[in-house]
Amino acid sequence: MLTRFALAAWSRLWSGCGNDITTERAVAMPHFVVDYSANLHDKLEFQSLFKALHDYVVSTGAFPIGGVRSRAIRCDDYRVADGREDFAYLNLSLKIGHGRDMELKKQVAERVFDILCDWMKPVTDNGYCQISFEMTELDPVLKFNKNNIHPLFAKSP
Repeated sequence: MLTRFALAAWSRLWSGCGNDITTERAVAMPHFVVDYSANLHDKLEFQSLFKALHDYVVSTGAFPIGGVRSRAIRCDDYRVADGREDFAYLNLSLKIGHGRDMELKKQVAERVFDILCDWMKPVTDNGYCQISFEMTELDPVLKFNKNNIHPLFAKSP
């Protein structure tokens, strides 16, 4: 079993092979994952949400643009409350790497939820929808990634 220090050393060694897995970069992500009920599909335009979320998290200075990614997953099989066809749901999960202080995480979580609720306002003003959000901090020993996009956004000397 690798210790955190052995893993960090291995990561630096591996990153020398042209792969980006340094411990500093491991904190870089966030990943936004939206899952939503199929009855919302024609009412939502995700690119505007993703742009607002990406712009915000990058503006904090705590998340480099090269690590941010988003995706939406439509759920065709679902049930909300008593099963009425016009009841909908949308859940946003935000996965972040380990290492940020609680105050920043709280600030980011509150602002992300505000962005989400503002974006969903046309839906919630005209129908019934459950909106949820959670932020998860991933364990640094159990999270692995390889990202060769970071260098594209690195500042030139």
